[in-house]
Amino acid sequence: MKIIIVGATGTMGQHLVSVLEKEHQVIRVASQGGDIQADITSTASIENMFKQAGEFDALISTAGPTFVGPWKKLDDTAFRSGVEGKMMGQINLVLIGQHYINPKGSFTLITGALTEEPQRNFANASAANGAVEGFVRGAAIELENGIRINAVSPTVIENSPQYFPYFPGEIPTTMAELEFAFRKSIFGAQTGQIIKTW
Repeated sequence: MKIIIVGATGTMGQHLVSVLEKEHQVIRVASQGGDIQADITSTASIENMFKQAGEFDALISTAGPTFVGPWKKLDDTAFRSGVEGKMMGQINLVLIGQHYINPKGSFTLITGALTEEPQRNFANASAANGAVEGFVRGAAIELENGIRINAVSPTVIENSPQYFPYFPGEIPTTMAELEFAFRKSIFGAQTGQIIKTW
């Protein structure tokens, strides 16, 4: 399969690249580095990414910036960072990507436990996650040609200990759990599902 990984230079992306490129053709996409550079907050940049990549069988997104910080500092400008990044950035990967993906292909987006288990400093991420999950469920019933869409929802991941203090008492998602959640979405039959690792 030809798999596009958006966010390929991040912690999750690097791991997924390392395991999937052993079996498939992987196109690494990142804001810096990778095979193709793309800014997911720009529809023009996303369109250019797909033109460079060409037809593909699966797209994985592990990207999506959000505002992290105290509620008192969360204003319209800060909130839009998550709307334009994790929410619309990922949604546009699908809205534009549907014109390039092969029949029976799949999209897998990233959300997180913050949708249902909010933590301090992450109100923006909780809202963006919720919107993405709603989009996944809605898009699944209208995508054509056997194209599937799911989201993977981890909690804090084991390879990001700098975030552990923000998630007191949470058992981290292991890289193996993360990998197999994405494998379930890419290679399984599910669509419109939120695949949780917590």
